[in-house]
Amino acid sequence: MAKWVVVVSGEQYANERVYGAGGLTAPELAPGDEALLVAGGDEPVVFGLGRVDRDGRVQYTVRLLDSPLPAGAFGDRTRRLDDAEFVAVARQIEPAPPAPRRTYLVSVDLPIEAASPGEAVRAFWSYVRELGPAELPAFVWPAGDELAMQAYVLGAEANQDPEEE
Repeated sequence: MAKWVVVVSGEQYANERVYGAGGLTAPELAPGDEALLVAGGDEPVVFGLGRVDRDGRVQYTVRLLDSPLPAGAFGDRTRRLDDAEFVAVARQIEPAPPAPRRTYLVSVDLPIEAASPGEAVRAFWSYVRELGPAELPAFVWPAGDELAMQAYVLGAEANQDPEEE
C-alpha cells in the first residue's frame, strides 16, 4: 500500500467544495493506496485524505473542504510520498468529532418576470443552470432560526450587502 499526494486543478477543487462528490481518479494509484488530496495553484491547500477503492477512485477518509490546510511544497504534481512525509501531514489533521446532524434550509431566490407560473419555473432553472454555484448565492440557515441566514457562493460565506463592502 503506497502513499501519494494527488494534486487536482483549482477547477476540480472548486467542484469538490460545491458538490463534495468525491470519487476523484488518479490512474497512477492502485486499490488500497492512500492519498493526500491537494488543490494546486498559487496557494495550494490540503483538502482531504483518501483511500483508493477497487474501481480506482479516491474515496475520502477525512474531508477538509471547509477548513483546508496550507499544502506548502506538496502542491505541484501528483507523486508518490514516503511514509514519513505522509504521516507528517496526516498528524496535522486532527479528526474532529462528528458534528451533530441538524436540518438546514437552503434557498435560491430569483425575481423572475413571466406570463405564467410554468414559464417562471423554466426561467428559474435556466438561470440556475447558466449562473451556477460560482455566481448564484444560496441562502442557508438552520431550521427554525431564520435570523441566522447566511449567503454562500461556491461553498463559502459571501457577503451580499453592497453597503458593507
